[in-house]
Amino acid sequence: MSTDAIKVTGARENNLKNVSVQIPKRSLTVFTGVSGSGKSSLVFDTIAAEAQRQLNETFTAFVRNFLPDHGRPDMDAIEDISAAVVIDQKRLGGNPRSTVGTITDINPLLRLLFSRAGDPVGLPPSAFSFNDPQGMCPTCEGLGRVVELDLDVFVDRTKSLNQGALLHPDFSTDSWYWLSYVKSGFFDNDKPLADFTEQEWSLLLRGEMPQKLRLVWQGNTLNVKYEGLAAKFTRLYIKKEDMSERNRQVFQRFVCSAPCPDCAGTRLAPAARASRIAGHNIADLTSMEAERLGVVLAGLVIRSPDGHTPTG
Repeated sequence: MSTDAIKVTGARENNLKNVSVQIPKRSLTVFTGVSGSGKSSLVFDTIAAEAQRQLNETFTAFVRNFLPDHGRPDMDAIEDISAAVVIDQKRLGGNPRSTVGTITDINPLLRLLFSRAGDPVGLPPSAFSFNDPQGMCPTCEGLGRVVELDLDVFVDRTKSLNQGALLHPDFSTDSWYWLSYVKSGFFDNDKPLADFTEQEWSLLLRGEMPQKLRLVWQGNTLNVKYEGLAAKFTRLYIKKEDMSERNRQVFQRFVCSAPCPDCAGTRLAPAARASRIAGHNIADLTSMEAERLGVVLAGLVIRSPDGHTPTG
């Protein structure tokens, strides 16, 4: 009997009505039809389900206690079926820290490789993981991107501070935050921000002063530290873990996401980025297309610390 095809006889799962088909192996077969015609019932609920059931039966009774219970699909017979890998349209259920490498377990193997053969030596596998505190970039905490103030949305450069150049509602012209800039004495409050010098821009955005400012607010005189716009916004909003829904909606209007300036989006700490094999660090390899990665790995000659080339 030929084994070049999977033979299904009398499939009756869901809305299938005694369907019998032969599906050629080692070729691409497409099932097409209108919604409800039984495509998924035949492919997933019959063929794939029976393949998984038969595979599970090869394990011991103890192991089967921990596996999903796949009952036999409703059909007369299925012949010459092989183990099946199901790739459906469901999300993999990952999170911002998930990549193709973490989901397919390629990354753990690469981490092990670099821990054994990377130069310099001595780093454990965890040091090459952007999900581990030891291996993640401290700036972006292993996410590869940072949330930062979107200055083009936050300020209107055509206006002065007195005219309301700061567009965030918490920095409006009747706010405490606005007052700390116009009363600082550092700026011409009637000068459009577009005319600020580079030094004035730097002071407005990131400046810090050792001396405190004396500001009058609601009848009280307060001594406060001057803090640049970007630094203040980061402290008050970006670094804040809990905020109301209203504040979160406002916050999202004034921020943008950008590649991490320290790790350039690789997510990794400096030590992991510095370790190399044949001129590549682990970020170089994980960014490669799979076929290219296979070629590079196949061409590596890994030597043990004593200088010998391992065999096997």
